[in-house]
Parts: sequence; C-alpha cells; structure tokens
Amino acid sequence: MSVVDDGSVKHLPESAVDQRWKFLVFYLCFYGFMTQIRPGESFITPYLLGADKNFTMVEVTNEITPTLSYSYMAVLVPIFLLTDYLRYKPVLVVQSLSHISIWLLLIFGTSILAMQFMEFFYGITMAARVAYSSYIFSLVTPSHYQRMASYSRSAVLMGVFTSSVLGQLCVTVGGVPFMTLNYVSLGFMLFGLLLTLFLEQPKRSLFFNRSGGPSPLELDRMHPDGCKPAAPVPSRWRRSALFRMLRELGTIAKLPQLRLWSLWWIFNSAGYYLMLYYVQLLWNEIYPTTDNRKVYNGGVDAASTLLGAITAFAAGYVKIRWALWSELVIGGVTAFQAGLLLLMSTTSNIWLCYGAYILFRGSYQFLVPIAIFQIATSLSKELCALVFGVNTFFATVLKTIITMIISDKRGLGLSVHPQFYVYFAYFTLLAVVYLGAAVCLAVRHRWCKVPQEPAFVKELCSPAEEAPGKERSSEPGSVHT
Repeated sequence: MSVVDDGSVKHLPESAVDQRWKFLVFYLCFYGFMTQIRPGESFITPYLLGADKNFTMVEVTNEITPTLSYSYMAVLVPIFLLTDYLRYKPVLVVQSLSHISIWLLLIFGTSILAMQFMEFFYGITMAARVAYSSYIFSLVTPSHYQRMASYSRSAVLMGVFTSSVLGQLCVTVGGVPFMTLNYVSLGFMLFGLLLTLFLEQPKRSLFFNRSGGPSPLELDRMHPDGCKPAAPVPSRWRRSALFRMLRELGTIAKLPQLRLWSLWWIFNSAGYYLMLYYVQLLWNEIYPTTDNRKVYNGGVDAASTLLGAITAFAAGYVKIRWALWSELVIGGVTAFQAGLLLLMSTTSNIWLCYGAYILFRGSYQFLVPIAIFQIATSLSKELCALVFGVNTFFATVLKTIITMIISDKRGLGLSVHPQFYVYFAYFTLLAVVYLGAAVCLAVRHRWCKVPQEPAFVKELCSPAEEAPGKERSSEPGSVHT
C-alpha cells in the first residue's frame, strides 16, 4: 500500500499483490533449487579415499567424519537464535559462505585438520537450513503458507535430485574426475551466494522481531484471563514470547501424540543421520573400485530422493486414527528399517546395499510429514518452530554421544561395518519399544469400559471427533525436515 497527498492510505491493486507473490515464489524456489546443485557431494568419500587426497579409511571414519556431529551440535542453538534475531538473510549469507569454504577446503586442503574444518563448515550449513525454511514464511501472508511450503520443499528436492543425476552422468558417461566435480560445485555455490545477496530482508521474525505486538500463544488459549496470575512479571526477558513458549513446553509435553512423535523425531532421526554420514564409507568398503565410472553414489542419491518425495507425498493421503495406530505404524516402519540395516551390514553385494539404502531413506521420509502434522496440528506457528528446534537439538545431542562412543578414535573407534551392526541393534531396540507400546495400548483399549467414558477413550478419538470446533492455528509446513 502507499500514502497519497491527503494522508490517506491507498492499497495496491490486487493484481500488483499477485505479481509480487508470484515473483517471491519464483525467486525463492529458484534460490532453493540452485543452492542444492552440488554434483560433487555424492562423491566426497571416494574422493577423500582416492588418489586425489589419499586419506585412509581409518582417518576418514574415526577422525574426519565425527567432526560433523560435533560441529552441528555446537552451532545449532546459536544459529537457531541468530536466525530469528538477525531476520534470516544474514544467516543465509553465512550458509552460502560456509558452502564455499567447504569446496575450497576439499579442493586445496591436504591435511586431516583441513578436512575437519571442512566438516565444521558442513555442520554450519546444516544448522542454517532453518533460516531458509523460516525465511519463506516471513515474506508471505498466512493464507499462502501451505502453498509456499509445498513449492519451496519441491524446489529443494528437485535441486537435490538434479544435482545427484548431474554428478552421476558426469562421472559415468563423461568420465569427469572428482576434482573437476568439486570445481563445478564451487562455481554453483558462488552463484548461490550472489542469489543470497538479492534476497529481500524481512521486517519481522517469529520471536525477536514481532511486528504489531505478540500474537496469542498457546499459554493465552490454555489459561484464560481470569485464571492468570495477577502479579506482574518484572523482567523483560520473562515477558518475551520466547520465554513464555519455553515455559509452555512443559505443558504441551503431556499431550500423548505430541510426546510420541517428538520422541520418534529425536531417536529415529539421530539414527537416520548417523547412517547417512557413514553409508558412503560402507559402500566403499563393500565395493572398493578404483574405476570412478563404476561409482554410482549419485544415481543412488537421486533414486532415494525421488522415492522419499513419493513416500512423503503418499503419507498425506493416509487416513487412519493416529491416536490408536501411531505406535504400531512407527514400530512397523522402524522394524523394517532395522532389517534393512542388517542387510546393509551383512551383504557383500553393492546393489543390495544400494537398494536397502534407498528403501531406508524412503521409509523415513514417509513418516516425516506425518510427524510434522501430528506435532504441529494444534500449535501456533511460533510454538511449533520451538518444538521442532528442541527436538532437533536433543536428536543432535544423542547423535553426538553415539558418535563419541562408537566412531571417534578416542572412543571405541569402530570401523564402518561394526558401526552398522550397532545401528541395527539401535533400531531393533527402538522397534521393540514401539511395538511393545502398541501392544499395551491395544490391551488397554480392548479392556476399556465404554459406558464409563474414561479419559483414555477420549484420547483415542480423532481430532475432529474430540473437538469439532477446534481449528489449527497455523500450517505445519512452517518448519523444515
């Protein structure tokens, strides 16, 4: 809108608003797509183990790769807070600079210390992903949140898919050396930095830069004015939206579905990313070829990304009573993943290992949108972001502890095959716990007396049956996966 000479406010025509919306959608999706084009990423491990760098398997497994978990945990909370305080764009610039640093170190670094710094910058880029997923919602109106989440997520997945296919074609068909792929990746990252500089600077953010005063939070809805304490809160920090939502986490943690899916997010995502960090080492140990044309990491990453997108899309059409069947579904998928890890640990056939990896990623991506919906369905956008931030932090802490014990040379320093046996045992234990909880829930539900209408029965009602007048306060897509 604009101000005319007499001081009145003149709203922009609807067509101008639509044009601005379309431009934002295009630019943000193009930015998200281009920043994923890193064709050398699927081949980092064979590059480090090959003639270009000539690191040993022990050095990469027990000294270089563990640094990623440590750096991610160290920077996650500061970046989460700085992202909101600085209003996203500066953190996106830091992310682009970190991407450039990664490829510069891969190209010119020759020591273990240089590769550890490379992993440190990689941890920064991973932690800074929250900046993009939060930034897109600061520029559009709530009515566009769902479409914006869909478009941006699709752009990122298409970027990962295109990058993996491009890398595989260059290696297998064109015979391009891994070093050349790294230079190509560096060029795309420099272009991504240029795109970042032209991003619009948002005027508001979720916690520290809230325009128009704080919006109603979960605390306001759960404690009406008449029930609130009369004593004023003296500290400005204690009056802040972030403090109130941190205090509210203790209340919402008592909600059964939110607690279950948060625990799934913490424990299963920790195991998922550990597998992701070390799977290229496993492939290299199963099939230690010196012919780069026969390294199919890029094609496997492309196939797993495509399957993950399909399963995530299909999850949106699964209609069951999640309050009753969540434990069984989670337990079944986790048991399936444990079986895939056992297959990856024991097989000597690289194609079976590739297939198990693709199915593992696809099954994980199937549950991610379900978890997002189950956690975010009754929370405000701000509180939802905080819950996912806390879940991710605890998952990172758990992942770091496991890394210190089994991977780091100062711990057990296991080679990659024994590590995958540990991951198999980890997922097997999780599956037993989930399936045991499902059995207990089924027994309790079976012997529940309907006429007495215990509180447990009300928990098992679907959200529509339990509170037909209750609406979601925000779109669940406001938080990335």
